[in-house]
Amino acid sequence: MTTYEALETQKEITAQSIIKNLEKRNLQGFYCKTKEEALKKALELIPEQSSIGYGGSVTLEQTGILNALKNGNYNVIEREKYNTPELQRELAGKVAMSDFFLMSTNAMSLDGELVNIDGRGNRVCYLIYGPQNVIVVVGWNKIESDLESAIKRARNVAAPPNCIRLNKNTPCIKNGHCNDCFSPDCICSQFVVTRRSSVPGRIKVILVGENLGY
Repeated sequence: MTTYEALETQKEITAQSIIKNLEKRNLQGFYCKTKEEALKKALELIPEQSSIGYGGSVTLEQTGILNALKNGNYNVIEREKYNTPELQRELAGKVAMSDFFLMSTNAMSLDGELVNIDGRGNRVCYLIYGPQNVIVVVGWNKIESDLESAIKRARNVAAPPNCIRLNKNTPCIKNGHCNDCFSPDCICSQFVVTRRSSVPGRIKVILVGENLGY
C-alpha cells in the first residue's frame, strides 16, 4: 500500500467513526472523498422543486453546490437579492420555512459536535430551528480532536480570514488570531455548539476528504 493509499484509508476509517458519533447525536452523516462526490451526494439528498436557503460559505462555493442548485430545478432563495432591511426580514421568513438550509461549519470534533461562530446569528439560527432539513458540508481541515480544539479552531483559524474576506475592521485582521474583541465589526457574537438534534436526521453532515473553506 502506498503512502497516499494509507492516508486515504485512514480518512475513511476516521470518517466512519465520526458518522457513528453523529448517529448517537441524531445527526445523519455521509463521507465523500472529493468535492465532486460531495456535490453529487448533496443533489441526491435534495428533491427537485425544493425550496432552499443557504448561509455564506466558501465551502459551498468551492464544491459547486450553490451553482448546481441555482442552475437546476430548485427554488433557491438567493440571499444576495435581499439587500434592504425590509427585504432581509422577508428573507428570514422564507428561509425559516424552507425545505433545506445549506451551510458549512467553522469546526467539528471527532465526537461529532459542530462548532459555529456568527455575527448576527442569521446562519446558526436556521441550523438550530426552522428549515425542515439542514445540510452541513465539512472539509477535512475543519475536523479537530475534541470540542476544546474545535472552539479554538473556529476562533483562530476560521474567524480571521472570514473577517478579511468580508472587509471587517477587527483586531484579528492585523495579528491573525482572535482577540476576544468588542469591535463594531466583530463577527463573533454567537458561539453555537450543536451537541445533538432533537429531530432525528434533520441535520445531515457531508464529510469531504479534501480541505475546503476556512
